[in-house]
Amino acid sequence: MVGEIRDAETVNIAINSALTGHLVLSTLHTNDAPTTIPRLLDMGAEPFLIASTLNVAMGQRLIRKICQTCIESYKISDEIIDLIKSQLPKNSTTVIPTRLFRGRGCNVCNMSGYRGILAIFEILRSTETIRNLIIERASADQIKNKAIEEGMTTMFEDGLLKAEAGITTIDEVLRVIRG
Repeated sequence: MVGEIRDAETVNIAINSALTGHLVLSTLHTNDAPTTIPRLLDMGAEPFLIASTLNVAMGQRLIRKICQTCIESYKISDEIIDLIKSQLPKNSTTVIPTRLFRGRGCNVCNMSGYRGILAIFEILRSTETIRNLIIERASADQIKNKAIEEGMTTMFEDGLLKAEAGITTIDEVLRVIRG
């Protein structure tokens, strides 16, 4: 377990441990999972070493949950539909919902409409195609587009699914994704 990878020395330790057969788990500050690769490259890691040692990169953000005491559903506006469409990847097959949920506000949630937190995720698997892109020093956008093409669910899509299920709100997902 490596607490956080911040510099070339820590990157080298993590890669050398992975090369000798150890499972290495660590954190790295990036905006999303695909940005992990350029970040490691910026810290001096060789592309062929990243390609041979990275199995999975996961991005996560914490979001607030809807208060289940005062939850209500509503029909979403065309403006929100357009906003959702603008956040989805170009080749996304995600169906845009017509109804979503929010908390009205009550004594349980101190009139906020939220109670508790959860995470939204995206998981980048290191497939043969992704490994080849790493070796070619592809950009984070190129890696992300290929990962989406191969079935990666983005953090926004995961958040949208959780908003549609009544776990969080679309406003909360958009707030967290936009940073």
